[in-house]
Amino acid sequence: MHGEYKVPGGKLVVVDLDVIDRRIANFRLSGDFFLEPDTALTLIDEAVNGLSENSDASTISFAVQSALPEDAILLGFSPDAVAVAVRRSLALATTWTDYDWQIIHGAAYPPVVQMALDQVLSEEVGAGRRQPTLRIWEWNEPGVVIGSFQSVKNEVDLESAAKYGFQVVRRVSGGGAMFMEAGSVITYSIYAPTDLVHGMTFADSYAFLDEWVITALKSLGIDASYQPLNDITSPSGKIGGAAQKRLGTGAVLHHVTMSYDMDGDRMVEVLRIGREKMSDKGTKSANKRVDPLRSQTGLSRAAIIERMEQTFTRLYGATPDDVTPAELARAQQLVVEKFATEEWLYRVP
Repeated sequence: MHGEYKVPGGKLVVVDLDVIDRRIANFRLSGDFFLEPDTALTLIDEAVNGLSENSDASTISFAVQSALPEDAILLGFSPDAVAVAVRRSLALATTWTDYDWQIIHGAAYPPVVQMALDQVLSEEVGAGRRQPTLRIWEWNEPGVVIGSFQSVKNEVDLESAAKYGFQVVRRVSGGGAMFMEAGSVITYSIYAPTDLVHGMTFADSYAFLDEWVITALKSLGIDASYQPLNDITSPSGKIGGAAQKRLGTGAVLHHVTMSYDMDGDRMVEVLRIGREKMSDKGTKSANKRVDPLRSQTGLSRAAIIERMEQTFTRLYGATPDDVTPAELARAQQLVVEKFATEEWLYRVP
């Protein structure tokens, strides 16, 4: 069995192994990481050999860590990364290049339709009717998108939202509220088979699924990095945040919103950003919390998106696509049945 795991911001970890009598055997670790002393590689191999094929990631990581000498230096990887690679090999996990990726960057849709499209396209990928897809969202009207478990009244000033014409909608994934205005944000969704993140914790998969956009931002001169659990940031401040949902249909939905040119004053009027939430960000002013991409690049929103699409295609291969009439019809049906209903929006009042 063979497994690979590219550590976000780090190195490639590769494992090869056999399973004999339900135990790991003939384990071999390799990769472009750095490891000292040289003999530690053999110690890691010996530590993994003999473990049960059902060992969870924490068990594998503990075995590797325990085998390392006190003076061991691991650069570009960790015992946790070895564990992820082992679990992926045992689960026959896939990699990005195992798929024929599609990129959708087309029409703008109302916020409530965007929510429905995320569910529909995820289900289509899970059912095998659609190839794994990256979708860049377009906006032509303002909206507030709250997480699946957030309280409407705690997160949104409905009077201010109505005053400025913001539609309030609820998405299927968790996480925090997103403040959307036309031309002010860059939002994308990834719809992929769960095999792509098999063997990873949610924390691992967040960084893994967004490494390509970190690469794209770095190519634009932004010193971007991933800050667990779900933030994309830079020394100048937070750029955006991610949310994720693993559907029972066999697909993972992962989406990210990054600020391009945020109206911070209006955001704090519409969103109820409490002092408690701000305190753990080390800031006193909400409108200084998100550092827009425009100020860090000097580029147009379209130019940044173009670089993102180029980077994704260069790394994984992708062809242009669009939402099909059948997918859009299903999304519009879901708007009526679910996403535009009071029951869904106020599932957590």
